Amino acid sequence: MKKYAFGVDIGGTTVKMGLFETNGTLLDTWEIPTVTENNGVAILPDISRSISEKLSEKDISADDVEGIGMGVPGPVGSDGTVFKCVNLGWGIINVEQILSELTGLKVKAGNDANVAAMGEMWQGGGKGYRNVVMITLGTGVGGGVIVDGKIVAGAHGAAGEIGHIPAMEGETETCGCGKKGCLEQYASANGFTRITAKYLAENPEVKTVLRDAETLSSKVIFDAAKAGDEAALHMVDEVGRILGRALATVSCVADPEVFVLGGGMSKSGPILTDTIEKYFKEYAFHASRGTELKLATLGNLAGIYGGVGMVIGD
Repeated sequence: MKKYAFGVDIGGTTVKMGLFETNGTLLDTWEIPTVTENNGVAILPDISRSISEKLSEKDISADDVEGIGMGVPGPVGSDGTVFKCVNLGWGIINVEQILSELTGLKVKAGNDANVAAMGEMWQGGGKGYRNVVMITLGTGVGGGVIVDGKIVAGAHGAAGEIGHIPAMEGETETCGCGKKGCLEQYASANGFTRITAKYLAENPEVKTVLRDAETLSSKVIFDAAKAGDEAALHMVDEVGRILGRALATVSCVADPEVFVLGGGMSKSGPILTDTIEKYFKEYAFHASRGTELKLATLGNLAGIYGGVGMVIGD
């Protein structure tokens, strides 16, 4: 194993980058703009140039670099082929091959949520486990699946798309993916706010401080629940039930040792995690009921950690 490796996390606005020692020590982090003009043709050359500059700055030889691990905001096959990435303007391209030719280094790429899950398994909330499912509850619901220490990408790069598990029949509104009734429509921060607003509109007799909120948000709802507001508690119970049931479904397929929960909503703490665990145990297959639920610890650095975790585990 060589001494150094790079982690790269490509976002729609910026590319986060990190220089690591392969023992897990983070030496430096920085960002460059994501230039999406002309179908994102400059993104990989910009990453290559930035890595070259960092090697010069730190006086590190490319011979001492194990490789580059990269998270991409779209489906990525096991051979590094991106199956269209709308946010970046990419069609079907093999990013591992292109970046490897630009840098002369080994490159591993994966879907950004899967790569973040790898980061949490390697150095975060899932450290010490080899079978991990990560769920991120933010603007949307993301996921990543690790089995026996390896990212599961699936045949179409769509393994870990937990947010698009069918969660509810009879939904009339459409998810961003074009379907109706996806988990993301209920368990993301936006989805939780949406179903709470709908509940309040359909139950005008319910007295709650939520009606006085200038702007309804998931944080406002959780704070009201912690203060004992019955309507807020009802909605937290509902979202915990939906998530607990979804994770029970996932456990029947992936059977992880631990679920790692990240994203903004996870910061609400035990009021959510205890509710998810309660319903998970109710819905889970008996062999999986002991699966643990832990909080993610790496925040927005999970992607660059995961990139390096992929490279050294390859």
